[in-house]
Amino acid sequence: MPKLFCFTRKIYRFRSRNALVIVLLKLKPALNSSDRKDIQKTARIAAVYNMIPNLIWTALFLIPIGYYCYAFVSAKFTYVSLGLSLIPIFFPNSFYDRIQLSRKVSFYKRLGVRYINILAQNGALLNSFLKRKYPHFRAIYKNRSSIRKQYFQTYFFEKFHFSLFIFFTILTIDATIQGQLYWVIVLIISNLLYNVYPNLLQQYVRVKLKSAGMKKKPSES
Repeated sequence: MPKLFCFTRKIYRFRSRNALVIVLLKLKPALNSSDRKDIQKTARIAAVYNMIPNLIWTALFLIPIGYYCYAFVSAKFTYVSLGLSLIPIFFPNSFYDRIQLSRKVSFYKRLGVRYINILAQNGALLNSFLKRKYPHFRAIYKNRSSIRKQYFQTYFFEKFHFSLFIFFTILTIDATIQGQLYWVIVLIISNLLYNVYPNLLQQYVRVKLKSAGMKKKPSES
């Protein structure tokens, strides 16, 4: 009798799995038609909206830096400094893993990183608006491929801001040597808000995504 029970249970599992496959196959065309078009359209609209905070933050911090370079720094010094600052863009992702400050979400919350995320590109405020206006919008889909894509995107942003962090730091040293106290303060604040905190935000996002679905540490260059 136990053998017969095991045999019938295996048949039941086999039929259940086949039934599930059939159901999924029937659902697949529905997911590929209008829903997929709506999702793609919403993604394009979200990309346009995300340009707004990006342009605002860039103008707010890079225009003053541009003015300082024009008024107080030679063109040669600016080009050399900028060229040296771009080198970290070519560093592998493993380098940024090594300089990551913590593997705990609580550490970044204590630094107030989550508040920066409110007004940032792909931030909480903008995502909340998009969810209300476009029901198909999702900041990130809860599947491994979507999480993985978002995870590696953080390295791109971190490389960008780390390079600018070096450039801003070089300019701060130059302003200090010139005795430009006002510009030293402006450069330090700009560096903190435009580069340091955005990079901490990328590290914070990676820690959250790892806990959400990235079981292995994908330190790919």
